Amino acid sequence: MSEKIVNGASSVSMEAEDDKKPNSISSIIPGWFSEISPMWPGEAHSLKVEKILFQEKSKYQDVIVFQSSTYGKVLVLDGVIQLTERDECAYQEMISHLPLCSIQNPKKVLVIGGGDGGVLREVARHSSVELIDICEIDEMVVTVSKQFFPEVAVGYEDPRVKLHIGDGVAFLKAAAEGTYDAVIVDSSDPIGPAQELFEKPFFESVAKALRPGGVVCTQAESIWLHMHIIEDIVANCRQIFKGSVNYAWTTVPTYPRHGPEVDFKHPVNPIDKVEDHEKTERPLKFYNSELHSAAFCLPSFAKRVIEAKSNCAVVGYMLRQYSNYVEGNPSFSSAAVLGSAYDVAIPSPEAIIVANIAASKGYVHQSDIPYFFVKELGFIHFRN
Repeated sequence: MSEKIVNGASSVSMEAEDDKKPNSISSIIPGWFSEISPMWPGEAHSLKVEKILFQEKSKYQDVIVFQSSTYGKVLVLDGVIQLTERDECAYQEMISHLPLCSIQNPKKVLVIGGGDGGVLREVARHSSVELIDICEIDEMVVTVSKQFFPEVAVGYEDPRVKLHIGDGVAFLKAAAEGTYDAVIVDSSDPIGPAQELFEKPFFESVAKALRPGGVVCTQAESIWLHMHIIEDIVANCRQIFKGSVNYAWTTVPTYPRHGPEVDFKHPVNPIDKVEDHEKTERPLKFYNSELHSAAFCLPSFAKRVIEAKSNCAVVGYMLRQYSNYVEGNPSFSSAAVLGSAYDVAIPSPEAIIVANIAASKGYVHQSDIPYFFVKELGFIHFRN
């Protein structure tokens, strides 16, 4: 990384070194910060720079804070904008209150990542919460956030917060079964080490750490650019978690990625109706109950893809259950003939029984039984 002075202002260029695979290639050229990433090919996101306030390399990443002309102070990690003073509320409030307002009286909450402290600030609004564990790998992010973003990092002042500096994946694996009511994954994009936070083994660890009826919310990228990532996350989670799995979205002007994924669509513990915000002494800027429900209203193109993944997960569950059913009843015939991708199979009565079992357990609605799509195996047509 090189630095030069242009017209009295610092200009920083973060170019990829030969032995690195950076999340993005970003630069501060005279008066402007520009972010270019393989996560949004063909685009560059730029902000006008008034002054560079901090620039250093931690054990894990490049850390920059600069004063922008329109969004206040900006935190950048490895060339990627993490937050700005002006719009951070749209992300922090939604990723926190979507899950916590979806369950009654959450008591123990785990935050993976989120070193800036914004999620802590929002979780602390919930008076039922007794413990907030946060595991952040980079201590410099915590230190810098407290120095330059005190209104964001104010959550660290709450006595219920316990900070753990280390690997979030390892921390989660070591957690006792059923420890947490909610897990919030405030991760960076799925490039490099953060990729692990988007894969099936990680969500299996989350499921183990959650109590029955608990909820998880994770940063899940944009429906405009990353439907393939969202598809995989939704499919994996619907195989792992017993409850519902849904995608919600929010609008953050300085993020090309928008969606936290969360478990429940309707707030049952609405924080905006609670009069006392003594934990933070700040009113909510973005989240409310109406926005909570509206966040799950998706454009038709995204809804079709996500619902198709839902059907895949349901039929996978049903086939696994049927396999167990047949093992206990050797005289039963095959459930269905799985042909090519466009073949339609009429299942045996036993398969219909399994379909109804799945409906009774809430894995699929009774009215949806007649027709399912299975991407990996072809089409199965359940008739009743």
